[in-house]
Amino acid sequence: MKSVTIDRTKRLHEEPNTGHNRWHPDVLPIVEAAPGEEVVLETRDAADGQIKPDTTEADFDSFDAKVGHPLTGPVYVQGAKPGDLLEIEYVNIEPQPNAWTRVRPGSGFLRDIYTEPYLAHWNIADGWATSPQIPGVRISNGSFMGTAGLAPSHEQLRVWTRREADLVSRGGTAPPPDPEDAVPSEGPIANDGVRTMPPRENCGNADAKQLTTGSKLFVPVAVEGALYSAGDGHFAQGDSECCITAIEMGATATVRFKIHEGEAAAKNIRFPRFSHPGYFLPPEWAAPRNFIATMGFPIRDDGTNESEDVTLAARHALLNMVQLLQERGFSAVQAYVICSVAVDLKISNIVDLPNVTVSAFLPEDVFV
Repeated sequence: MKSVTIDRTKRLHEEPNTGHNRWHPDVLPIVEAAPGEEVVLETRDAADGQIKPDTTEADFDSFDAKVGHPLTGPVYVQGAKPGDLLEIEYVNIEPQPNAWTRVRPGSGFLRDIYTEPYLAHWNIADGWATSPQIPGVRISNGSFMGTAGLAPSHEQLRVWTRREADLVSRGGTAPPPDPEDAVPSEGPIANDGVRTMPPRENCGNADAKQLTTGSKLFVPVAVEGALYSAGDGHFAQGDSECCITAIEMGATATVRFKIHEGEAAAKNIRFPRFSHPGYFLPPEWAAPRNFIATMGFPIRDDGTNESEDVTLAARHALLNMVQLLQERGFSAVQAYVICSVAVDLKISNIVDLPNVTVSAFLPEDVFV
């Protein structure tokens, strides 16, 4: 078994030999593993240790803004080569005892509504997360790595940079390469490495909450050794992570690799896949036995009916869930946080035009 340990009192830039926060093919591996060999990676939270148990909203303005996500790695997987499909098995994911969820102005799905900063601290013990800022709620352990992936090739790096710049030029949103807060802090990796916020063909920040212990992630290999890295642990998350954060934590991930030789090239597999041999959570949490759900349709506030607008339907499903939670005594921002960490958005139908339907599912068992 190989392992990478970190000093949890230090931030990534103080231990640059343990990881990186930009995707680039020239990031040097810090450990090497054979297929089938277990590797233990200690990881930092998404904000790189800047949020501590005594942190308040007043501290946000002093934060380094472009540190996310600090990743531990890369791991060089012996024998992996471009065109292969790398299987990453999550043998175990162990949470740290303190976690947080924050609302960051200008970010999140409902950023036009939630314009003030907010922070909830979570205490993790005995398989549950509880927060003094969200009283009466406890969230069951669903630990997974929010960000994990492989290094891109130089060609992928060029393609991604061009296409995201084009998207921005057309009014879209994507973070451009930026050396501010980069680790490594100089050279091509800092200047040209792509930011870790959006997931891409190398997986990265997919925030797929089903990647719990026992799951398997499959990613096309683009460089020799694959160069796997992980970070951004989540204790729990709703499908959507609508306020832009889950229950964010440091974690220790144990992984094991298997190479499917030439399979990505032979089958033209461009994007990641994942699987789980059993329930990704206990059945009552994977498919809530006791839930309430709200629906949303693509109908604007002024009554205009849009067609096939899943985003608008999702917005209304969430707003209706926020309203439901407010009826139960939570503030609007507390309700938004509960949605981000515990509510699952699901497409109920995408064919009954014009009103495609998104439903927001809330497990009633989160209330104590």
